[in-house]
Amino acid sequence: MLKKLLAAALTAALVPAAAVAATNAYPTKPVRFVVPYPAGGPLDTVARAIGDKLRDSLGQPVIVENKPGAGGNLGADYVAKQPADGYTIVMGAVATHAINPTLFSKMPYDPVKDFAPITLVADVPNVLVMHPGKAAELQINNVRDLVAYARKNPGKLDYASGGNGSAGHLSGELFKSMARVSMVHIPYNGAAPAQLSVLSGQTDLIFDNLASASANIKAGKLKAFAVTTAGRAASFPELQTIAEAGKGLGLEGFDISTWFGVFAPANTPREIVERLNHDIVAILKTDDMKARLARIGAQPAPTTPEQFAVLIQKELKKYAQIVKVSGAKVD
Repeated sequence: MLKKLLAAALTAALVPAAAVAATNAYPTKPVRFVVPYPAGGPLDTVARAIGDKLRDSLGQPVIVENKPGAGGNLGADYVAKQPADGYTIVMGAVATHAINPTLFSKMPYDPVKDFAPITLVADVPNVLVMHPGKAAELQINNVRDLVAYARKNPGKLDYASGGNGSAGHLSGELFKSMARVSMVHIPYNGAAPAQLSVLSGQTDLIFDNLASASANIKAGKLKAFAVTTAGRAASFPELQTIAEAGKGLGLEGFDISTWFGVFAPANTPREIVERLNHDIVAILKTDDMKARLARIGAQPAPTTPEQFAVLIQKELKKYAQIVKVSGAKVD
């Protein structure tokens, strides 16, 4: 009996020791980096750039896999259900970890309980733009003019978005709610056709991704009023924020951005999370990565795992309220 107890105690002592040894040896095989969106998009581009450099620091291949579907939920759910060993990570986003949990009536994962945050990667500001001809016709030259016109003419302005529940849609709903104006939402099947509708004059304005709108802003095809983030965009420092431009109109505190960051499955060993955080943060601070992010209008925003976790909780609460006000729902 005593021998059995001693053997059991020895086995119990060896298990954590083996786990520690495995953690210290990490990584010993390729790491899969899942992107829950199609190839070629901003998240995919950044994930591949990070993967190339992460390969060098980890000493193992980093294989980027695209698993799009259900607004990013398919790929995020796949990673949530993988072993918590650091060999499968995901480039999550504001949609997968802040908007979708309220937007979708049924979610296959919990954005907090099923993931270990590693680091925020970047913010991509959205920008409020209008068709220049329409702006001239209505004598709307800035955010104050826009709010004044919308208040005097409720429902006469419309705004395009890439679809119900998209960042552009929710930016518009937050703007309407805070500025106390009425505008008609026109959803399109994707951000590209939504922007095209404004360029062609079919719709009046759009809260567009700054990266995709920048070329047409510079060409004078879109009139930019303000960015949607709390701080000004590095690529357009002359553009005020909506909070600045709408001071005194109820728009103080307006802040919406398209952010993305890296997650591992929940219960991934702390040592592995810290290793990945250290390496990815170092990559984000390189001049090369800053330049790559700038080309898509993104700003590097590295964090600690704890800071990222706090951001997610804050964003979940914010978007739950915006989605509720908008009435958007995906079944």
